[in-house]
Amino acid sequence: MDASPTQPIDAPSPPAAETKRKRHIIRNILLGIIALVVAIWLVLYITKGRFLKHPFERIVGSMTHRTVTVRGDFQLYFAPFRIKFYAEQFTLSNPDWASKPNLFQADRLDTRIAPLSLIFGKRRLYWLDLANGAVDLEWNAGHTANTWTFSDKKGGEPLEFPRIDVATVTGTSVRYLDPRMRVLADLKVDDIRSVDATIGRAVGLKGTGRLRETPFTVTAQLLSPDATANRGENKLVARARAAGNVIDVAGTLPSIADVENVPLAVTARGANLSTLLGIIDVAIPNTRTYRLRGQVVKHGEEYRFTHLTGVAGNTDLAGKLTITNGARIHLDSVLATKSLDIVDAAPFIGYNPDIVESKGAVAAAAATGAGAQRLLPNANFPVATMQIFDADLKWTIGVVKSKNIPISNVDLTLDLERGRLALSPLTFAMARGNVASDVIFDTRQRPSAVSYDIRLAPTPMGRLLKGYGLVESGTTGVIKGRIKLDGRGDSIHDSLASSHGRIAFVMPTGALSVRNIQLAELDIGTFAQRMFQGKLKEPVQVNCGLIGFTVRGGVAAADPILIDTRKNVIVGRGGFSFRNEAVDLAFRADSKKFSLFAGQSPVGLGGMFAAPALQIISKDLLARVGSGLGLALVATPVAGILAFVDVGDAKSTACGPVLAGATANAQRTTKGEARDDVGHGTTAKAEDGKASAAEKKGQKKKFLGIF
Repeated sequence: MDASPTQPIDAPSPPAAETKRKRHIIRNILLGIIALVVAIWLVLYITKGRFLKHPFERIVGSMTHRTVTVRGDFQLYFAPFRIKFYAEQFTLSNPDWASKPNLFQADRLDTRIAPLSLIFGKRRLYWLDLANGAVDLEWNAGHTANTWTFSDKKGGEPLEFPRIDVATVTGTSVRYLDPRMRVLADLKVDDIRSVDATIGRAVGLKGTGRLRETPFTVTAQLLSPDATANRGENKLVARARAAGNVIDVAGTLPSIADVENVPLAVTARGANLSTLLGIIDVAIPNTRTYRLRGQVVKHGEEYRFTHLTGVAGNTDLAGKLTITNGARIHLDSVLATKSLDIVDAAPFIGYNPDIVESKGAVAAAAATGAGAQRLLPNANFPVATMQIFDADLKWTIGVVKSKNIPISNVDLTLDLERGRLALSPLTFAMARGNVASDVIFDTRQRPSAVSYDIRLAPTPMGRLLKGYGLVESGTTGVIKGRIKLDGRGDSIHDSLASSHGRIAFVMPTGALSVRNIQLAELDIGTFAQRMFQGKLKEPVQVNCGLIGFTVRGGVAAADPILIDTRKNVIVGRGGFSFRNEAVDLAFRADSKKFSLFAGQSPVGLGGMFAAPALQIISKDLLARVGSGLGLALVATPVAGILAFVDVGDAKSTACGPVLAGATANAQRTTKGEARDDVGHGTTAKAEDGKASAAEKKGQKKKFLGIF
């Protein structure tokens, strides 16, 4: 009987057994993985992950291209499903070129991290406790890299802030250094506490710093800390105080340390605008109290201030200014002023405007080191500063407020290049006449080479001198002239005290007040006659006139002073000194017609620029009085009048040389003869132009200050 083996009824087929075996393997692998994870978790939890300290330092350092160090306790583990990171004495280094070793350091860093956020999406911290953190933000010298950009190559990614649900941040400080701007700031950050990823209030900062050589203090507020933490907008307001100035800045930054091409509102106020620009080693004349506002945009090396408006003293200002912070600082500005107070213009010649306003020009000159009763300021130009920055300025001024001289339509072009300052051209309208000038201060030469070239177009004398008491209706003549001087010195006084050149003012035909003419020549008879006839304001016709001086070594000699009228010839001799501002002039008038009771004696003008003294009673006049008394005693009283009679032998002047501004030696009479009454371009007051020994000694003492 054949028998075959019996197969089990429920035995699986070979394919089914293989599938089951694979499932067991997968299950075992999964169980192994889970066991491994649990084991790792358990090991980490028990050890707090302290053994991961050095791997953490190495891996994070490699990712950031920096050195990471934890000198105190270190913990890194799951607690239970969130990653706990705890580090004491934590440091993250700076690049090698930085001045400080660490970009960031903290006494304690304790946080809980969402594990999946390290792989997907924005990094998230459930909570953060940071104690005594310190951040060092620096630019390199070339401004091509900074400490907060994490890369060993240019163009690396900056640090991104994670989302933080709950945070407590205390004792934080920030240091900022920019070698190009030469600015250093050390700031303390207010304590921060946030809940639900919201700080909710402004975060304040305060601290000190130094810009170039000037210390400053700063207070600031981050008005949008929540947006900042989430890499959104950064609304910032800040106030800095430096060198007596207060500067306010407000705006919205794209990132916390990025101000490039961002418009910021800026205001500044202080007692003296020169102290503000002096912070960046830029020299400008002193000002009175100022207030300015505008907008600033940083574009590369340029800081562009636009929409500037404000006042300095009683003068309004508007325009724009660009400061380029390159190898040499360069200022390029366009300003417009509607009304300039003459007191605010005082600093442009070296005066302190506050002293000018309160005590006058003489006191202001004294404050610069000038001697007693001097007008010319003796303050030195800021030579060293003028040689380290460059500037271009275009400034227009509508009206200059002045009690005595009407000035308007000022147009100034200024160019400062490597110590050479040119005010060229400087034009303005004065009493319906126009003045054009070119003034150059070249501090590259030692001492400074200074050039003055001032040209006055024909200007009505009545309006020009109205503020000094001249009757405009009685003085209708015009005057034109030129001052061309070259000197050496580091102040206006020194440059004029050493100057050489020519001063000449020409009066073409016109009319002057009879009162002024008759008093100048002391023609008592004609003056009395005019007074009784009520004709004191009747004009006298001027044929031509020249007030000329030749300047040698700071001493100006009349060369010549010659005024020819219809009835008189007026000459002046002598001179004045820029060295000590002494004046020693004598004016004499001779009649072209017979005049009774004419004093015919020189009228002296002495004293100082600041206090000129008119000397009507001269030795010649006293001699005539003595002669008259003598004749009256020995003859008859009527004979005494003969001493005061002018027979009218004055020679009329050829106006050609006068109108050409020629020197004394070129002057002629209408008959072509050389004039012998105008001197020879020296300071001698005698008619022949020769000074006596006594006069030479007196003028040497007066003009040169030699005793």
